[in-house]
Amino acid sequence: MQPSADGVPVPQDLVLVGYVSGAYGLNGWIRIKPYASDADALLAAKTWWLDKPALHDVDMMQAKMHSGDVVAQLMGVAGRESAEALRGTAVHVSRAHFPALSDDEFYWVDLIGLTVENLEGELLGQVADMMDNGAHPILRVSRAAAMPEGAASVAPPGEILIPFVDRFVRSVDQQTKKIVVDWGLDY
Repeated sequence: MQPSADGVPVPQDLVLVGYVSGAYGLNGWIRIKPYASDADALLAAKTWWLDKPALHDVDMMQAKMHSGDVVAQLMGVAGRESAEALRGTAVHVSRAHFPALSDDEFYWVDLIGLTVENLEGELLGQVADMMDNGAHPILRVSRAAAMPEGAASVAPPGEILIPFVDRFVRSVDQQTKKIVVDWGLDY
């Protein structure tokens, strides 16, 4: 671990979970726009890492959902001016502080980088990102020209979008870092 600006060791598993969109009220509360549709990680973690002015830890005293955002009171932030000064600040949380999930649930951050292959064993690519279209999450699979050896077939370079729903996603194995989908090379 490398030390932060104030000398505290920075966890290696920090995940960007949102950003400060401004002040909330007059007493130093801030409004955070979470990057996920639920903000469980923000609400569960008692220590947040902010990147302004330099990466540092801050104790979260209280937090709650409000109109799709998270509003929070942080240690050392007193008054509306102090809260407004944090506008645009990225908020990170240690992955270790994320709430536990059931066996069939996944955090998006854990899916990024996994290899994707279809039922025929053809390598489709690697999860580059996730997005939400409102109805369901979507895997953004990068079909790079240079893929690992041993693949039965390699999709042409580019990107494919695969709905992350049971109809298409057959299995997710985080141990082997592989997702198996019912999806053809030519889709």
